[in-house]
Amino acid sequence: MAAYVQDSQFMTRRGAVFVAIILLHIFVIWALATGLAKRAMEMVAPPIEVALAEEQKKDDTPPPPPPPEMERPPVEVPPPDINIDVPVESNSTAIVDTTDKPVRAAPPPPPRVIPGTPISAGRGLPSTDDYYPSSARRLGQEGLVGINLCVGPDGKLSQPPTVSKSSGTASLDEAAIKWAQASSGHWRPATEEGKPVSKCSNLPVRFKLQ
Repeated sequence: MAAYVQDSQFMTRRGAVFVAIILLHIFVIWALATGLAKRAMEMVAPPIEVALAEEQKKDDTPPPPPPPEMERPPVEVPPPDINIDVPVESNSTAIVDTTDKPVRAAPPPPPRVIPGTPISAGRGLPSTDDYYPSSARRLGQEGLVGINLCVGPDGKLSQPPTVSKSSGTASLDEAAIKWAQASSGHWRPATEEGKPVSKCSNLPVRFKLQ
C-alpha cells in the first residue's frame, strides 16, 4: 500500500513539471507574436543615440599668392666649328688614274757573302829538309822556288805541279817538284761560300840550310 502512494506522488510531480514547461512555451510564443519581447528589450537597453558632429566650417580665406617666378638669363652656347670638305669639281678633261697603286715592298737584304779562303797547309805536310839535295847542301846552295799547285776539294793534287819561278839552281827546282808531289792529300782546299772547291795557286818553297 505504501508503494502505491509513493508512485502516485511521483506521477503528480512529474505531471506538474510537464504542464509548467508547456505553459512556458505558450507564453514565449505569445510574447513574440504580440511584440512584448521587443518592448521588454527596449526597456532593458535604451535606444542608442547617434550624435552627428557638425562639420567644421571651412575657412573661406583665399590661399596666399604663389611666389613670383624669376626669369633665368638665356645661356649663349657658341656654335661648334664644323669643317666640311667640299670636293672641288675639276673642269680638266685629262684622264685621272683613280686605282689604288700598290705599295712597293722593301727589297730583301742581299745574301750574306762568305769570303773564300785560299789553299793552306794541313796536317802531315812533309818538310822541305827531307827533300834538300845533298849536292846543294855540300855546296851551300839555298833558294826559293815558286810552284804552281792545283788542289781539289779532297785536299789532293788535281794536276801535276809545275815550277812557276825558278830558284836558279836546277837541283833545288827538282827537289821542290818532288816535295809538292809528296804533299798531295795534306792540303786544306780553297773554299767559296763555305764549300771546298778545286783551285790552283802559286806557293813558295824555300830551301835554307840550318
